[in-house]
Amino acid sequence: MLISIDFNSDEAFYVQLRNQIIMGIATSEIREGESLPSVRELADSVGINMHTVNKAYAILRQEGYLKLDRRRGAVVSVDIDRQRAVDELRASLRDAVARAVCRNVSGQEIRSILNEVVEEFR
Repeated sequence: MLISIDFNSDEAFYVQLRNQIIMGIATSEIREGESLPSVRELADSVGINMHTVNKAYAILRQEGYLKLDRRRGAVVSVDIDRQRAVDELRASLRDAVARAVCRNVSGQEIRSILNEVVEEFR
């Protein structure tokens, strides 16, 4: 698993880390049951504070992407709660579409972009 942090980004490091792990799961680069690096290992390899990695792992656990195991550490274990996933997707899309509409992006462009993104995961 290759994680890289953009130190010049306005996005918080723990958010970047969270997003990259979710993307890895979605693209099957990281698989169900696979252990992630320890907090210390990942912090050292990426060059960030251990508390930042810990925060990203805690959020991923709360969101249902990881389970924390005393022996194996952070393990990918996707909580399949379909209705919750649909509700979260709807809320995220609603926010993203509202921002796009405010910037004069048309409904046709939004649908086209959504189709492109969906195709990335097929």
